[in-house]
Amino acid sequence: MTDSTYDPYANRNVDKPISNFGAFISVIKCVVGTGVLALPLAFKYAGTILGPLLLIATTFVLIHGIHMLIICMVECSRRVQVGYTNFPDSMAYSFSQGPKCFKYISKAAGYLADITLCIAHYGICVVYLVFVSSNVMNVLERYVYMGDLRCYIAIFGVLSIPAFCIIHLKYLVPINLLANILIYIGFAMIFYYIFQNLPSFTDRAFVGDPMKLPQFFGIVLFSISSVGVFLAIESKMAKPQKFIGWFGVLDMAAVVVVISYIIFGIFGYWRYGEGVAASLTLNLPDEPLSLAIQIILAIDVFLSFPLSGYVVINIIMTHFWNKSGNLKRAVLKEIILRISFVLVATLNGVAFPDLGPLLALVGALTLSLLNLVFPAFMEICLYYPEEFNYGRFKWKLVKDIIMIIFGVLILVQGTIFSIMDMIVYYGHM
Repeated sequence: MTDSTYDPYANRNVDKPISNFGAFISVIKCVVGTGVLALPLAFKYAGTILGPLLLIATTFVLIHGIHMLIICMVECSRRVQVGYTNFPDSMAYSFSQGPKCFKYISKAAGYLADITLCIAHYGICVVYLVFVSSNVMNVLERYVYMGDLRCYIAIFGVLSIPAFCIIHLKYLVPINLLANILIYIGFAMIFYYIFQNLPSFTDRAFVGDPMKLPQFFGIVLFSISSVGVFLAIESKMAKPQKFIGWFGVLDMAAVVVVISYIIFGIFGYWRYGEGVAASLTLNLPDEPLSLAIQIILAIDVFLSFPLSGYVVINIIMTHFWNKSGNLKRAVLKEIILRISFVLVATLNGVAFPDLGPLLALVGALTLSLLNLVFPAFMEICLYYPEEFNYGRFKWKLVKDIIMIIFGVLILVQGTIFSIMDMIVYYGHM
């Protein structure tokens, strides 16, 4: 039996911690990015009535998944009596406490967590580069020809290197705050166009095509969740116990995000209907104000790139390359790693520049695992030993099984539909 009085939070040592406000700003920034501009497209898939309901329900499930994941990580820390246990180590420990079949794959589960996190946030970085490039190209091509989209992706990939070399999460908070201000200014400017010539609300589908719902969930998953950044923020907080729980940093940020998303998604689809683009900025008319909006949003997403890529670099450095903390010239080697990461992501963006299918594929392929499947399996295994239980009527076990089924359905269906869309797109190039 482990010591139930041990408090991991009291024994956690954080280098250069961030405040609750800094954490709130960073959570908003890591969530509100390119995905919000695809929400009108998601609402086209789901409808104006079903869409908000599914968005709220999905957000609740996703936020609960994050709560579960962090609670499981803290519980792992309590049982092994350390201040902090990272995601892969927590997953490996959790599986080692479960049924025999899980114990056999406990180490592999830890590596799988790292790989999935890296793929998810690497994909997000690629999408960010594509988004910035497509919007800037849409503005500049009216005045000067600089090549196709792939040329712009290469240029902005190189330009993102200096900001990406900021190592500490705390020093990204001012950049995140500026990015948040810019994106909400951009939203306000977009509504100038949305409120012009609104058609009848009844002209829009209240319930969308059921066959398109997997793509809806893929976009929503991408738009709401950023598991790796959530965990990185929580791990660097001065008061990490304030991150989850009622009125915690995560819940308060989720309320702001959901309200913003419902308003933006409904009105965007209401205004543009079946013609809504993968990114709403591509629906704006060709005039100075709309061009300014695209530049503002492109700058916002450009400033968000270091925060998303932080997760991948942190995993490589702290879980593998410099796990012991004794790596010589660690700062120099990390900067080299960061530059290499940006160059690889840039080349990937050049190879696959289409925004919509890539966005849905990233969401369906990885985030359903991180938000739903992995936390559920961890909780099942942690409470498997005889000294623990799943609650009355084993409600925790039932809930976890439902979350696993839901996550796997999103993973399989969303991935299949997204790949089909990518095949169609590239087949006509």
